Formats: sequence, C-alpha cells, structure tokens
Amino acid sequence: MAPEVHTVAVIGAGKIGELMLSGLLRSGWPVERLLATARRPARAEELTARYGVRVVDNLTAVDEAEVLAVSVKPQDAAALLDEIGPKVPADKLVISLCAGLPTAFFNRRLPEGTPVVRVMTNTPALVDEAMSAISPGAHATGAHLALAEEMFKPLGATLRVPESQQDAVTALSGSGPAYFYLLVEAMIDAGILLGLPRQVAHDLIVQTAIGSAVMLRDSGEHPVKLREAVTSPAGTTINAIRELENHGVRAAMLAALEAARDRARELAAQAD
Repeated sequence: MAPEVHTVAVIGAGKIGELMLSGLLRSGWPVERLLATARRPARAEELTARYGVRVVDNLTAVDEAEVLAVSVKPQDAAALLDEIGPKVPADKLVISLCAGLPTAFFNRRLPEGTPVVRVMTNTPALVDEAMSAISPGAHATGAHLALAEEMFKPLGATLRVPESQQDAVTALSGSGPAYFYLLVEAMIDAGILLGLPRQVAHDLIVQTAIGSAVMLRDSGEHPVKLREAVTSPAGTTINAIRELENHGVRAAMLAALEAARDRARELAAQAD
C-alpha cells in the first residue's frame, strides 16, 4: 500500500514529534493525513497555526490514524499506554520515538500481535539531514519497516539496525549533534582567544565543519586517512592533535558515549 494513503498521528508532538510532522509535510505528505496530540492547549494552537494539522485527543488519534507515532518522554509512556493501549487495534502500526524504551515495553501494554517499530532520529531533521535508525519489534514485518523508512527518509538518511544496538545508536547519533555543537562552541572560543572576532571564528569553524562532514560522507575514505592528509610532519596540526591526546579527548569521548548509553538503559528501567 502506498505510504501516502496512511493517516499518521504524532502522539505527544514535542520537539521530536514536531520534527517528524514538519518533515512529512515538506516531503508532500497531505496535511489532512496528519494528526497530532498535545498536552497543553497553547501547544495545540501553536501546532495548528504553524503546520495546519488537526490536533486531537489521544483516543481520537488512535481511532482515526492508521499509524501511531509515539513521541512522549520515556517517563510518560507507561501512563499514555495505560490510557490508549486497550483501544489500539492489533493491526495498527505503532512507531516509538521514545529514547531508551524497547519494543517489548510497548508489547506488554498493547494487544497481542501489535506491530511496533522503534526509531531513533535526531535534530538535524530540521534541515532534512537527520540520521534515523529503525528497528523492528517482534510483530513488525518487512512492510512495516518499509513504511517507517518512507516516513523518515524525507528527514535525512535511514538505517536498519537490530534493536539490541538502539541504546548505542541513542548515545552516538541521537545525542550526537550536541557533541558537535559543544566542539564547535569550544573552537569558536579558541578562535577568540587567538584574536579573531567572534563572527569570523564562527564562520571559519562552521564552514570547516560542513566541508569536513561532506568529505566524510562523499569521499569514502576512512577518517584516519582524511586526518592524515591534513597532518604534515612537524606541522601545526600534529602539535594540536598531540595536545588533544594529552588532554584525553579520545578517552573522554568514549566515556561520554558509554554514559549516554547507560542513561538510555536507566530510562527504560525507570519507565518500567
């Protein structure tokens, strides 16, 4: 069945839910085939004014939509599923955007056989450059996965991964944009320390980041080779890299991603 015939309800249209709504609309998904739910009336009005989507209550969304994209905070998911779970037909596709929550969490609270697909995307969806990792639950078929991919492809790239890898995905790409922003922020501050005006430092680093990312994506080269191409013997770059290694930047990144993965697991345990 063509994806455009499906009505999609984004349940809990916060930041991530809004990313999905706006991406679908930019891709040409008919606005009349989109629904949203929101806790606060002011948020509902904002979504309608911004996107023209109809904002309904949770049970209406369950009744009218063929695909339910659940994007509430992990700690709110149990209460939501207690409310809507008994009303969800077993043939309705549920897409989870809840960080850390396994599909088994949904299976325990939905009718037997309900297909669930777990998706971790990230905020570059705002500029159609997201990385969305997609995993099937126990009852999701190839057709369900294909539909999820069609919904998230307009937001950027998609990748199918085993669900056992989703906590690592959350740590790496789900939270990943924040690491890059922190690095860019630090490099801008360094540029100011070295005597550059803030805007000049900003422009230099942002374009350098964009160019480096495009080279990583399009060249097919390993990042080590790309780094070595910039690193001349006894030059400026190798001196900078030595200082980064002396300060444990690589070890800090490994530890940071482990901490993010562990937090994803904690969220799942707390939600249960």
